[in-house]
Amino acid sequence: MITAITGINWGDEGKGRMVDLLSSDYDIVVRYQGGNNAGHTVINPLGKFILNLLPSGILREEVVNVMGNGMVIDLKHLAGEIGRLREAGVAITPEHLKISDRATICMPYHVLLDCLEEERLGDAAYGSTRRGIAPVYGDKYMKKTIRMGDLLHLDELKDRLAKIVDYKNLTITGVYGKDPVPFEDIWQWVVTYAEMFRDYICDTGLFLDEAAKNGKNILFEAQLGALRDIDFGIYPFTSSSNTIGAYAPIGAGIPNRKLDLSIGIMKAYSTCVGEGPFTCEIFGEEAEALRAAGGEYGAATGRPRRVGPFDVVASRYGVRAQGADEIALTKLDVLSGQREIPVCVAYEINGKRTEQFPYGSELDAAKPVFETLPGWNCDISGCRTPEELPREALSYIAYLEEKVGCHIKYVSVGAERDQYVVMPEENA
Repeated sequence: MITAITGINWGDEGKGRMVDLLSSDYDIVVRYQGGNNAGHTVINPLGKFILNLLPSGILREEVVNVMGNGMVIDLKHLAGEIGRLREAGVAITPEHLKISDRATICMPYHVLLDCLEEERLGDAAYGSTRRGIAPVYGDKYMKKTIRMGDLLHLDELKDRLAKIVDYKNLTITGVYGKDPVPFEDIWQWVVTYAEMFRDYICDTGLFLDEAAKNGKNILFEAQLGALRDIDFGIYPFTSSSNTIGAYAPIGAGIPNRKLDLSIGIMKAYSTCVGEGPFTCEIFGEEAEALRAAGGEYGAATGRPRRVGPFDVVASRYGVRAQGADEIALTKLDVLSGQREIPVCVAYEINGKRTEQFPYGSELDAAKPVFETLPGWNCDISGCRTPEELPREALSYIAYLEEKVGCHIKYVSVGAERDQYVVMPEENA
């Protein structure tokens, strides 16, 4: 079984929580794109963990975790992440974690350039996490990066890296007017982390292909959501990689394999970190109450998330973009205090109603059209079966399922590993 777990919306849907839950049925968990610009929060008996780079299966010692070729890896950040897990008692070994030799390294100068460009843009900034993601993906396609496999051949790398640093310094000094980055500092950074990660680097494509041939269950873990995809998201307010499930076999290193199952993750309401259009956004005390109830602060940055009611238009589009076969609905318990629950069912653009997700400037002009459903106004965090959920909660689930056109199989009613309900095909 080859499965992808992907985000339906703007990211932060709760993918890490679901990967941690479902990884018990899988032999291998693979991150296939992105870097440390987003975080997956996992709460289990070991504690609470925020994972920016490591696959969420890392918390199960029987699962092999793979960082695929589609990723961009900040080695300093990865070392710190591994160190924090080890301090918490999580064993991480080359048998437990494998890093693709084709994965791209996010260098210190990429982080610097990301910060300098956001500062230059000022109020027109894209809302970058300032962790070097756009610059390193840009350099990847300019063929001016180094990859993890290069760390195994340092003698051959040094001269090429010196030329790359010279190239980057032309921008740092000539465009931004800053001091050049000393090559020796960069080289020492590379040497330090090459020694640290040498034993983890391998041909993960070969490893995964052999695993698939031998009938192993493989789970692909996406970062961010469909609306942050570089091609299908709210460009230019997107990430710099393909977050959709169709890219998973490519970014993992096995483009010859196909998905058997695509599981989309969406919240029971809407959240968004970063800039860009967010049609159903609410403000003021109402927004702050929802943000506080859901603990809506970015796992990677700590930034307060923008919040709003569930957006049917955006979610239906996300389900299609991800090719979702089934849905996991997270944080339903957060809505328990609301007597009435609004849902954005359509957009109004220049006086015309649409239920299709628009492009570009049309999205900037969109206004939400709401319908209201009755709330359940009681604690559901102890529910473990559909029969235990209030009638109003079942009706809300059924309503969303019908609107987005995909079966909601899992419903999260809390952050702990066992706080979820499995729904039958007919849930209302």
